[in-house]
Amino acid sequence: MSDTTTETHNTEQVRIFDTTLRDGEQSPGASMTLEEKLQIAEALDDMGVDIIEAGFPIASNGDFEAVSEIARRAKNAVICGLARAHEKDIDRAAEAIKHAKQSRIHTFISTSPLHMKFKLQMEPDQVYEKVISSVTRARNYTDDVEWSPEDGTRTETDFLYRCIEAAIKAGATTINFPDTVGYAVPEEYYEMVRGIIENVPNIDKAVISTHCHNDLGLAVANSLAGVRAGARQIECTINGLGERAGNAALEEVVMGFATRADRMPYHTNINSRHIARASKLVAGAANFPVQYNKAIVGKNAFAHESGIHQDGMLKNAETYEIMTPESVGIKGTSLVMGKHSGRHAFREKLKELGYDLGENAFQEAFTRFKDLADRKKHVYDDDIAALIDDEIHTHEDAIKLVSMSVVTTTEGTHRCDLTLSIRGENKDVAVQGTGSVDAIFNAIKKAVGGEPRLVHYGVDAVTGGTDAQANAHVRLEMDGRIASGRTAEPDTLLASARAYLNAYNRLLVERGHAAQGAMAG
Repeated sequence: MSDTTTETHNTEQVRIFDTTLRDGEQSPGASMTLEEKLQIAEALDDMGVDIIEAGFPIASNGDFEAVSEIARRAKNAVICGLARAHEKDIDRAAEAIKHAKQSRIHTFISTSPLHMKFKLQMEPDQVYEKVISSVTRARNYTDDVEWSPEDGTRTETDFLYRCIEAAIKAGATTINFPDTVGYAVPEEYYEMVRGIIENVPNIDKAVISTHCHNDLGLAVANSLAGVRAGARQIECTINGLGERAGNAALEEVVMGFATRADRMPYHTNINSRHIARASKLVAGAANFPVQYNKAIVGKNAFAHESGIHQDGMLKNAETYEIMTPESVGIKGTSLVMGKHSGRHAFREKLKELGYDLGENAFQEAFTRFKDLADRKKHVYDDDIAALIDDEIHTHEDAIKLVSMSVVTTTEGTHRCDLTLSIRGENKDVAVQGTGSVDAIFNAIKKAVGGEPRLVHYGVDAVTGGTDAQANAHVRLEMDGRIASGRTAEPDTLLASARAYLNAYNRLLVERGHAAQGAMAG
């Protein structure tokens, strides 16, 4: 059973290129604050990620500042900035990463017939010249340059080989081969990587990287096929976060190598015991909860309810677990917390779950925990994680819920009376709706004075039982911006209201930020 990812005997290293802070943040509603990005970058650096793609510096001043600060703070990882094949993009990326101990510029341009015709409106020869000029300019700033042919898996092979050869000749040291739209299947992706190795004369002067999207659920499988074909870098994200259906998940790639070294004789520099903490950080910052049955880091990944499975686990854990929970930073057993638990026990539980709070934040979290424990018989690990994540995301909110009363009758009357604190000033409103939740959301909109469009609303239970916390998810869109909110409370209506406010506050934080331009991957 796999306990570590440090085994290197008779295996080759595969570099891990994490793009959670760039491609991951491109997920609609997944925008992160500067502080959240710095925390995630530190966690990635600590866990052994080789290259951190910290952002797209030309996209906005916020992105530039985040990449710059991550570059200053990084201890071991190479810090990478993304740039299109434009001089201003490359210059901005170079400025952002200049303080890093180790830096990289990742530049790209579309090469498929579809993208060249409709997206770029450029002829192949023009694209070819852009490849050379962009890599040459990037190489003037750093010796570590990565080049990507966007939509590579739908690019004509002769043109692909020609562009890769030119990029390497111009100074690219890493060639990324992206399956931008998640169209490839493993056997096909393997053959494409082999084709690059066999047909690009100077490919031995560069490392081949994979960048696979998950539109068909094949991102990890394609990435592993690429490594088997000869790639030695994988571009991935924590929790598989990314555009549309996401990217290859870092935790699945790393534990795949660790668990099946018999079929995949490769290793990474990742300390796998940091995986669970990184997963929680990213899920909380992006407001993208991890699905319960997600491999490696999902709530049910190491849970067993079936009597047959439980019996087998009690006799020998290997009957139903191919890796240990501890190997990815998850405790095998849970300490059940309740209203009689004291500060010391609560602080130890937070450490176990991967949270490190300052004294004031800890006291606020402990007070909320005691309030929750008075309403619930048992408080589980997921209850505490939801409580802390909610505390982190609402601490600096401009709009806060002061009080709320909801009346619902069988005659169809649904009324919400609420008081909001809006930048320190209280406002009272009373609104009716077609349902209780509709009345709550309408009341908030009336109080704040905006008209965000509800994109998604959902509620599920964090834990089992009638006293389980309701985990409410809200996604709002306003003025072209999308933001997500998530809150867990024992009361469904209160959770819904707080989740709506969480998303609304994020929209207000993002107001004024520059819109991101076209992205790679």
